Amino acid sequence: MPLQRTPLHDAHLALGARMVPFAGFAMPIQYPRGIRAEHAAVRTAAGLFDVSHMGEFTVHGAEAEGFLQRLTVNDVSRIVPGQAQYSAFCNEAGRVLDDLLVYRFADRFMVVVNASNREKDLDWALGHAAGFEVEISDDSDDTALIALQGPKSQEILAPLADSDLDGIGYYRFAEGEVAGVGGVVSRTGYTGEDGFELYLPATAAAQVWNALIRAGEPHGLVPAGLGARDSLRLEVGYALYGNDLDEDHSALESGLGWIVRMDAGDFIGRAALAAEKARGVERRLAGIRLTERGFPRPGYPIVHDGEEVGAVTSGVASPTLGDGIALGYLPAALARPGTGIGIRIRNRIVAGRTERPPFYAGGSIRR
Repeated sequence: MPLQRTPLHDAHLALGARMVPFAGFAMPIQYPRGIRAEHAAVRTAAGLFDVSHMGEFTVHGAEAEGFLQRLTVNDVSRIVPGQAQYSAFCNEAGRVLDDLLVYRFADRFMVVVNASNREKDLDWALGHAAGFEVEISDDSDDTALIALQGPKSQEILAPLADSDLDGIGYYRFAEGEVAGVGGVVSRTGYTGEDGFELYLPATAAAQVWNALIRAGEPHGLVPAGLGARDSLRLEVGYALYGNDLDEDHSALESGLGWIVRMDAGDFIGRAALAAEKARGVERRLAGIRLTERGFPRPGYPIVHDGEEVGAVTSGVASPTLGDGIALGYLPAALARPGTGIGIRIRNRIVAGRTERPPFYAGGSIRR
């Protein structure tokens, strides 16, 4: 099957991006400056990411809140119009089907899902809509998503936006125009830095992208690809579906217990998660920082006292910290911070220790 293209495909080629397959799309992995330069730009100035491969569903109707309360593990009733919420879909066993964002508008909700799970998530939602007065539409193909991330993001965006950016707090959003194009300006992100995600009509994505590139150039903004996005998110301990989150692990094992609201009604998976919480979680997603030089990659074995106890789910040589950092599932006793652990890299066990993420906490993110 041919790869899908985002509305910014030609813009990436014009900027010299190296394109790779990702979640069924042709996506930029890096631009000519390279991943480390893009990573550094986001930490010190700003980077511009195309994340238009993500899926966007609209849920509206008299029982939209109750429907999402049933479908997601977080408490949808706690968010007000203009606010977004991190959440997840779980199956009846409490295993993670996807992690996602829920945006509450005055008259509807928008659910943002991972690209690789778009079809599965839509089928899941439609399959549980019976009995609720709701309508669900898949607006993914008509929606572009641009992420502007870094400490200079607001300075770059402000001249192009008609929204009061100071008034958009963390996990808040506003409807308005950017570079003359109407859309949604959201203060969220995946890098640990301050920044905005812009939901725009796909037909106008290039207009906004190019305007941001021009406006950001004097401030040090660079286009950034999936490579930098991965190293940035891992430094702050954000999980990636398909690597660190999947249907083989529960929301509690995956470190998502902070969004599981047991008092939020009978959401799908609640009974299983309540039982698991009562008996104790047997394995946990843990952070690991190497104390010797090494590059931990997904799939590398994690070793304790000479025995293989897990595998790396995500890993990188951190550009900011200079250390190898990783995530991986470990028996609960070994997942405690400070536990001596090793990662087998090319038949050599490289020493490290478990650590509670974030590995890097010096970002500009506004909470």
